[in-house]
Amino acid sequence: MTAKHRLLGTVSLSLSLLFGSAIAPAQAAPVAPMAAASATPDIAAVNQRLTALLDREYPSLEALYKDIHAHPELAMQEVRTAGLLARELRKAGFTVTEKVGGMGVVGVLRNGEGPTILVRADMDGLPMEEKTGLAWASKARATYEGRETAVMHACGHDTHVAYLVGVARALSALRDSWSGTVVLIGQPAEETLQGARAMLDDGLLTRFPKPDFGFAAHVSNLPAGSVVIKSGPTTSASDSYAITFHGRGGHGSMPAATIDPIPMAARFVTDVQTVISREKNPAAFGVLTIGAINAGSAPNIIPDSAEVKVNLRSQAQDVRDLLKGGTIRAAKAAAQMGAAPDPTIDYLGGTGVLVNDRAMATAGAELLKPVFGSGLIFAPADAAPLSGSEDFSEYVDAGVPSLFFGIGGYDPAALAALKEKGEATPTNHSPFFAPNADPAIRNAVTAITLSIIGGVRPDAG
Repeated sequence: MTAKHRLLGTVSLSLSLLFGSAIAPAQAAPVAPMAAASATPDIAAVNQRLTALLDREYPSLEALYKDIHAHPELAMQEVRTAGLLARELRKAGFTVTEKVGGMGVVGVLRNGEGPTILVRADMDGLPMEEKTGLAWASKARATYEGRETAVMHACGHDTHVAYLVGVARALSALRDSWSGTVVLIGQPAEETLQGARAMLDDGLLTRFPKPDFGFAAHVSNLPAGSVVIKSGPTTSASDSYAITFHGRGGHGSMPAATIDPIPMAARFVTDVQTVISREKNPAAFGVLTIGAINAGSAPNIIPDSAEVKVNLRSQAQDVRDLLKGGTIRAAKAAAQMGAAPDPTIDYLGGTGVLVNDRAMATAGAELLKPVFGSGLIFAPADAAPLSGSEDFSEYVDAGVPSLFFGIGGYDPAALAALKEKGEATPTNHSPFFAPNADPAIRNAVTAITLSIIGGVRPDAG
């Protein structure tokens, strides 16, 4: 790895903000011996070959990233992106199936006897306007929930598709270093937490070779060069609702002749917060966000309905149940106080906590430490998970033990400059989110490819 791909300076502090104080460089973590270590190839030699391959292939991977970034597509609308990915997987020698779970892409490469390994990248963008100023910034527009909106790759899925293509090319070129079957998937609709479930429901684990274990990676605003491995619980559960309060519309001058749904919605927004402040154990993680309120059209018209959208985050099942139950209870109580019918409560979907396989996390840290040096950061199982969510958990819950990497994407010098100016680093989902694609793509390809070749896998037992 070159110096610009290595972690500089402040990554431990940045990670402590994400995972709490219980983080350590990989060499400080207890490491179990890897299974079948005697059969493991010389990873240093393989990495030299992989680095040379990435040097050759990177210009085309960057061109793919820029193309996808400039043409983002919303969840379950990823027609162009899926087509580009399918084309590239076929060129790398994979047997490709399209439109799995709607817009999903599945590529299979068989390379003799051995385990079946899943690698996933997500493809969708977000309904927001880009403000990065990049030369390849998105000007795309699409329809979202019945209205036109700008679209942006504000979460790094453009780099994810590029790293998946990089993994495909690397595994194809390095077939003499591994054996088994790889199943690469381009997943739609991660942002809505629906794509993984859609692919599973469409027979991902029955129509194709069933994976024994899997890998994925996600870029963030951590310093470029950092590769984060979190053992055990890694992200939070997420649940979203659309709650519609029903009233009786009428003239604003005659409220007694109406049933006004807006005060119900306002009461709900206030009252539901007490589920967090008065019912949840203060020591337990839980977040309740009101993300949207839609009601009315004019100041002198009382509408006949008001919609509130709610998102819940949790890291323990009892807290998840409490937040879901409390949200429904508060909604019904607000309607009752308004002398209105019960609200319509639509569950929009969600996903559980993503749990990294502990044996894979430990083995991965041991294997990759010589490659990434101080850039390899290991967070033990007792460190707090991230507050964000990931529907990669659906594959784990379906019986595919996995390792999910965090990949830093911001130039440490740029981070230092922002800090000196007192400005916050753009996070995922910010209109200014613009990670450096070069280290993000290279390091994701390197971490996943070497983990597959190096024999990172769950305990046999």
